[in-house]
Amino acid sequence: MQRESDGRAAGLGVAGVAVTLAGVFVNGLAYVVPVLGARHLPPAELSALATLLALGSIGGVASTGLQIAVAVHRARHGRAPTTRPTLLTVGVTAALLAVGLPLAATQLRLTPTAVLLLGVLTVAVVAAGRWLGELQGDQRFLRLAGGMALLAAGRYGGMVAGLALGGGLTGSLLAGAVTSVLVLALLVRLNRGAGVDPTAPTLATRTVLTAGAATLAMLVVSYADLLLARRFLPADASGAYAVGTVLTKGALWAPQVVTVIALPRLARGDRRTLVTAVALVAASGAALVLAAALAGGLAFRLAGGPDYVDQGRNAVLFAGAGALYALVFVLINARVAAAARWPSAPLWASTVAFVLAVVTVVPHTVPGIAGAALVTAAVTALVTGVLTFGQKTSALAVSNRPAASVTTGGRDTLPAE
Repeated sequence: MQRESDGRAAGLGVAGVAVTLAGVFVNGLAYVVPVLGARHLPPAELSALATLLALGSIGGVASTGLQIAVAVHRARHGRAPTTRPTLLTVGVTAALLAVGLPLAATQLRLTPTAVLLLGVLTVAVVAAGRWLGELQGDQRFLRLAGGMALLAAGRYGGMVAGLALGGGLTGSLLAGAVTSVLVLALLVRLNRGAGVDPTAPTLATRTVLTAGAATLAMLVVSYADLLLARRFLPADASGAYAVGTVLTKGALWAPQVVTVIALPRLARGDRRTLVTAVALVAASGAALVLAAALAGGLAFRLAGGPDYVDQGRNAVLFAGAGALYALVFVLINARVAAAARWPSAPLWASTVAFVLAVVTVVPHTVPGIAGAALVTAAVTALVTGVLTFGQKTSALAVSNRPAASVTTGGRDTLPAE
């Protein structure tokens, strides 16, 4: 029994390291894009690039929603078919982008070419969610790490190359769109051997919509400040705010590995996993906020260059909001995994309240909007935490063991890669 426990811990350790390294690679490339943009683009185009990245992240939440839904379903029911919900998700996303991006271009002063290329890139990212979800639900974490790295190379690597080669805003988006489409074939290849059990329950479209809505709400509330800064601040201040959000996203996504590893077990209603995940994410956030407090100027220099060092006094505001939203992210995933009703409701309420506050009473300055975002993140984390720990575990989540695991002597072990 001790040997089995040690083997399982070692397997989780290797998986954690692999996913962590993949997450570092993903976030590293994501941060390189605005960092290069700050050095190669004028402030107005830098703000446009940051706004496009925010819109792409919001549009691409369908990918994360699809991944979460597929992973939770496979953890509970085994290797169910996922082609139909994938096609439906991709189709709906494309239709919504076709309507929403032209409106965004008008309101946020973006070029038609830029939003078109962003749409192509986003649809490719959404389609990738299926294969990542199958790998995650089957607990094939080493392959999942490889898939995360491949998608990042396609999504951000092309943009990095375009900026580094002097392609400007349009050239970087074109390169990113092309590489994102090409990487889909590699993900299919990586997912070989996943298999399909035709007797397994079919993944319901409603499950994908619930996970997608929760993820969309998460991204909207965490990116709302950047979009409002673009709307209400002058070009120079908007560019400085865009650099600050690099710190926000760093604190938000740094502990992503915790949620990735925990999700299949959260789908089974494992309360101990939930407590451990929240504790780890909180510790990560506290460390990053402390680092921002001690070296805010250096953080802004690394994120945007020497021109933005004086914004270091606001570093704690940005890092604090990101750390709190990291907590919200793991809590929302736990609510989705437990089949909670309307898990995204608190997030939408927070978004509406934040927008109204910025429009009516919040000073239109960098610290004004960033401070309001921090308060919103704190309230959202508190409300979501109360709802998550107060909810009853879904009977479905408890009664189904993860079919992707190998059961020996009453204990689950990670499946072989």
